[in-house]
This record gives sequence, C-alpha cells and structure tokens, in this order.
Amino acid sequence: MPKTGMAGSGDKGRKTCDERQGRGELRPRSSMNIPSSIATFWDAFCAEAGKDASARFFEAFHFDDNEADANALADLVLAGVKRATASLVWSFENQGRSPPQPGALSVVTYWDGKPACVIETLEVEVLPFDQVSAGFAASEGEGDGTLDYWRRVHWAYFGRECTRLGREPSQAMPVACERFRVLYTATGLKVRPPPPAPVD
Repeated sequence: MPKTGMAGSGDKGRKTCDERQGRGELRPRSSMNIPSSIATFWDAFCAEAGKDASARFFEAFHFDDNEADANALADLVLAGVKRATASLVWSFENQGRSPPQPGALSVVTYWDGKPACVIETLEVEVLPFDQVSAGFAASEGEGDGTLDYWRRVHWAYFGRECTRLGREPSQAMPVACERFRVLYTATGLKVRPPPPAPVD
C-alpha cells in the first residue's frame, strides 16, 4: 500500500506475541506471563525502573498486519511522532479480553518480534469509527496527520480485520482510541513510571 509522508498504512494490528507463529512460548513471572521473546528487554526495563512492573504488563505487540508498516510505525513511536493508536474493540473481544486501561504497560515490537520500547497507556476512549476526532488522528502521527488520512487507512485496515473476524465494517464500529507515552527504549529509561494506584 502506498505511503504518504511519514506514514504507515493501517494502525494497530496489535498482534500479540502469543498470536504469532513461533512466538507462543510464555513463562510465568511475578504471577504474570511475560513472553520469553521480550523477557530480556523487559528485565532490563524493570532493572532501570528499580522495581518489577510485571503486574502492570498488558501485552507485547507489533502494529499493523504487514512488515513494512509494522516497522515504520514502531520507528514513529521511537521518534516521538506517534503518541496514540487505534484498535478495533471487536478484536479484543474476539481474544476474550478488554482494551488496555490507563497505567498498563506494553512492549512495542518490530515485525520480527524485536522489542522497540515499553509504552504506558495514558488514556483509552472507545468511540464509534465516525466519531474519532481530528485531534486524535493528529496524535497518531501518521501520513499527513489529517482526519481524512486517518479514516482512509484505518477503514482499510479495520476492513481487513473485520474480514478475519467475520464482521461487517461500519461507521459505528467501536474503536479503542489509546494515548500513550514511551517509558523505555533500548537506549535506556525515558520516563520513570509512577507507582501503581492503591487498590481499595
């Protein structure tokens, strides 16, 4: 698919390590499952953060459903251009889980599973596709940053995802609009993660 500007073409295939063939091995760590493919990277992050953050681990994933765009989008995150992502809620439901909540930690990977960074979810708002705002589209940092561009490439990606799920795409399909920040890359800690909120 042609690129525009700094674009990747869809956004989140949000394909997790355990969905990818050859990346299904999990190991228990602090009562959570950290995929073995990112364990060394995760351990380095926790060491620099000064604590085990495994209880906040949500997933390891790559963007989109093709190698070129998955890698380009990961690079946009590392460059500080991409600060948000959109996921089809139906995809989470098909996996029997909910979208990430604020405070969740995920590892963005390249297509081949190589870790790029640890991100912290700051905000998630579920909206119908046709109600996603221009401001959110700009924060995704793709293409020319316009809402028209966002709608075009996400309609194409979500359409492919709907085909995989046996659903019909529509203007009302629910989209999880997630804003995040980068906490850690291979060059070290970017932001010290705050302590988890107390549990009542």
